[in-house]
Order: sequence, then structure tokens, then C-alpha cells
Amino acid sequence: MIDREGMAEVLEKIALLLELKGENPFKVRAYRQGAEIVLSMEQDVVALAKNNELKGIKGIGEALRDKLGEMAETGKLEFYEKLKAEFPETIFEIFEVQGLGPKKIKVMYDSLGIDSLGKLKEACEQGKVAELTGFGKKTETKILEGIAANEKFADRFTLGTIGPLVEEILELLRMHPEVAQVAVAGSYRRAKETVGDLDFLVSTKEGALVCEDFATIPQVDAVIACGDTKASVRLKNGIYCDLRAVRNEEFPFALQYFTGSKEHNVALRSLALKKGWSLNEYGLNPVSEGIERPDVHEEKDIYRALGLQYVDPELRENRGEIEAAMENKLPRLVELMNLRGTFHNHTNASDGRDTLEGMVEEAMDLGFQYFGISDHSKSSAYAGGLDADRLLDQVEQIRTLEKTLGGFRIFAGSEVDILMDGTLDFPDEILAQLDFTVASVHNFGNLDEATMTDRICRAMENEHITMLGHLTGRLLLKRDGYAVDHAKIIDCAAATRTVIELNCSPMRLDMDWRWWKRARDKNVLCSINPDAHSRERIHHVGVGVKVARKGWLRREDILNTKSADEISNFLKSPKGER
Repeated sequence: MIDREGMAEVLEKIALLLELKGENPFKVRAYRQGAEIVLSMEQDVVALAKNNELKGIKGIGEALRDKLGEMAETGKLEFYEKLKAEFPETIFEIFEVQGLGPKKIKVMYDSLGIDSLGKLKEACEQGKVAELTGFGKKTETKILEGIAANEKFADRFTLGTIGPLVEEILELLRMHPEVAQVAVAGSYRRAKETVGDLDFLVSTKEGALVCEDFATIPQVDAVIACGDTKASVRLKNGIYCDLRAVRNEEFPFALQYFTGSKEHNVALRSLALKKGWSLNEYGLNPVSEGIERPDVHEEKDIYRALGLQYVDPELRENRGEIEAAMENKLPRLVELMNLRGTFHNHTNASDGRDTLEGMVEEAMDLGFQYFGISDHSKSSAYAGGLDADRLLDQVEQIRTLEKTLGGFRIFAGSEVDILMDGTLDFPDEILAQLDFTVASVHNFGNLDEATMTDRICRAMENEHITMLGHLTGRLLLKRDGYAVDHAKIIDCAAATRTVIELNCSPMRLDMDWRWWKRARDKNVLCSINPDAHSRERIHHVGVGVKVARKGWLRREDILNTKSADEISNFLKSPKGER
């Protein structure tokens, strides 16, 4: 069936197609407005439409009510299907080219019959687009650059890999003499696992100057647009990036607006209207006389004015955070400084790059109290997995090294392969000699959901398995995860007292943030593990903390916020009593 987002998407696409057909602009605007109303309504718009209860809602006339009712009832809209059939499916590809809007696309469609990315590229290469009124050679060149960029940089970027670049740009902006406040917003600030673009925000009295200077920073590959209050660029790594310059008094509103997801912001605007205010990126203003404007100096003041507990950026997805904020029940989220150590780290004994000593030295430099070593087991031969003899030799090396470290603890473990039938790569008598184990799937990833879920659950039932590693085996932007029943695995982890890791390798970030609140509510502990194969990758725990926060996790929900002594006692206690 269809949801409100699906309804809004259909209405928005109808508006685009009608615009291409040259329909009445008022009709086009009505569909766009309808899409916005559907997204912003507090009530269950699908249920209202299904029960024919949309009458009287401003902006939704009889024709639109009928269409929403049809979508709610059948999950599709015949009018849209017929309209879409008048165009090739490829028409929507063109809207993905940076800098091309409906008006230009309509001209190219009407004049040259351009209805796909391939035809657009061919027409530009032949110089036909430059000959169109209002285009010219410069526009044609920009379109070709946009197409090339789409082809080369079609992928999104992972949260962990884009972080250093974000920090570089923030530092450059902070150094600008005309800039008072600086922030990164958008999906990056919300800690989404992948990022499509970057949004930076500054407060300044010299917007044009700051935008112009931003367009010349070394990281910029091409300037898309540069004005008095906004600069749009493509960076050398291919990601698109916007800088918005606002006045100091506008900064809190802009930061809130450009951080929150669309759904979160719609809900906030609805709350504001109930209190007699209009909330947007510029301010929180009375909609009628006699209503005072609230005193806002920082982002937190906006939430306070709306009667809400402050909502941390990572939570702003409209997944229950606003309701919790109304009741002052939002959690105090975990922070990086809460971590005392970490598990699931590899050395050059298997497929790691650095020695045992080197990895431990880096962990100590980070201020950790302890560090877990878990090289691959023998079935991962491609990764130099250790057999039982090599593993026990490594345990002895760890014990010897630990005695020289003045109280720093090294926990000896293994990343044990979960075999196809759910048994483990080492027998119990070997596992019993370790401090901890991480059980992971590394092969036969094409099993059906039920079989894979049973396989993993059987492994968790083993009393020697401390934690489950990279639950789905996904590689972001490269490979989908295994088919698993997350809910059943979380329930099994709760029943067996198995920890689930948040694998914070930037390519994994697995278990997905959308499942951590359920795990937390089931009292399943999380271990933020870098799956580090080198010294520098231990630092990925910082990305893990961001994702843990997005999953509503508190300090007490994270295993590795415990002290070394607490961890030692935890690992020594019977699994069922943890």
C-alpha cells in the first residue's frame, strides 16, 4: 500500500509532467501545493483519504480529494499512470542533472524531443542545445559537465569517509574574518549512514564576500552558482556542496531548518502554527496581531518556545522524537568521551596491517583503558585466519605484553566464523580459553532470510559467544546486506544475553541505526567496534558514536562505556547472568 510520502511523490511528479505538457500553471501549482499539504498534515492522511474525510482542508479541492482517495484505496492513481505513459520512463533522469529545472527541460523537450539523459548528452555534444533561445554555449557546456559529474559521481558518500573533508571546510570557514558562526547541517549533521550532498551555514554581515571566497577554497572543483547569500559548488571528490550565508539573528532558525529531515521540520512547523507562529529558515514569527515573538538566540530556544525538550540533531527524523520531547522523555545520548575501550580489532596475524604492539599503542594513545584483539578464525583463509594453535599462541603473546603496560588491559578474543549450519569455527574447548568472541558471517551470504536468521541465532545460543559482528554483512554503496529478520535476531540476543556490535567501519555501520532503539528497549547491549585493520581505523569509533546516538543509545546501553574492571567482571560472569 501507499504511504503519505508515496502520495506526495506522485503529486510532485504529476506537476513535473504537466509542466512539460505546458498545462495551466495554476493546475501545476495545485499539485505541488497538494504534495506539500500531504506531507505536512498531522492526521493520518492515508486513512482520511480512504474514508473520504478530506473535505474542508484548505488547498485540497474535490479533484485532488478524489485522486488521494484512489491512491489510498488502490495504492496507485490511474490519472498518473496514463500521464506517465505519454512520456518515456527516462524523462525523470533529466531532472537529476544539476542546474536543470522544469522550464529548461520543457524547452528542450518541445524543441528537440529530448526525453532521456542519453538524448540530452547527444544533443549537447552536437551543439543543438546551445542554439536554443535562452541557452547558449555556456549553458550547454554546464549541462555536459553536469552529465559527466552524474556519471562519474553517481554514488553517495559514506558518513565516515566524508568526515575529514567536512572538518577541513569547517576550519576554513571559521578562519574567515567576516564569519561569526559556522556549522554543517543536512544529513551529515543528522548522522545518516550515507550523504548525498553537504550543507554549510555561516552567519555574517558580508554574505557576498564570504560566498565568493568559499567558491575559491582548494577543495572546490567547479562553481555551480555564487550569489549574495548562497554558493553552490562541486568539490573535487564529486560531492555537491552548498554554503548559505545568513544574518546572526537568523542563524538558529537556518541551522534548525537545514538540519532537520523534511518530516521533522513539517511536524515542527505544525506545532508552531498551533501556537500562532510561522516557523521557517528565517525566523519564528507571529501569524496574527497580539502574539509575541519568542526570544530566540540559539537553536535550543526554538524547541523550548515550542514546548519541547531539545532534540539532538541525530534524532530529527520524525520517528518518535517529537512525541518524546513533548513529555521530556528524550534520552541523554552517549558521547565519544564515554568510551573506555573497544573490541573487534585485527592485527597482522590475520589481515590487519599493524602489529599487536602497534594496535595497542594506538589504543593507549586514544586514552582507552582496554583493547580487544579478535583476528579472523581459520575458515577465513582469504584473510589469513588463525587456526587453533596460532590463536592460542596469540593469547600467550597478549598475556605477556599486557604485563608490561602498567594496568592497561588487553582482552584476547577471536572473530569466529559462523559456519553455514550455525556452528562455530572453533570448538568450545578453544573458545573457553578466550576472554571474548565476536561471531560473524563471512560466507554463504545468499541464504534465504529464515535460514540465515536461524543460522545466526544458533551461533548466539553458544555460551562462549560474547557478541555478534556486522549483523548483515552490508558494504554501503557496494553491497546490500544478507537477508535477515532483525526483530527475531534482536529477540534472540535478548534471550541469550548476546551483545550486538555496532560495526563502525565506514563501509558497514552495521547494525543499522533504525534497529537500535528496539534493541535498547529489549535490554540488548551494544558494543561500538571499529573492526579496525590498522591503527588509524581505530579512530572510527567516533563515527560509531554518531550512529549510536542516531539509534537513541545512552551511555548505559553501550558495553564499552564500562571501565576495565567492569568489563573484566562482565566477561568472567556466566553469559546468562550478564
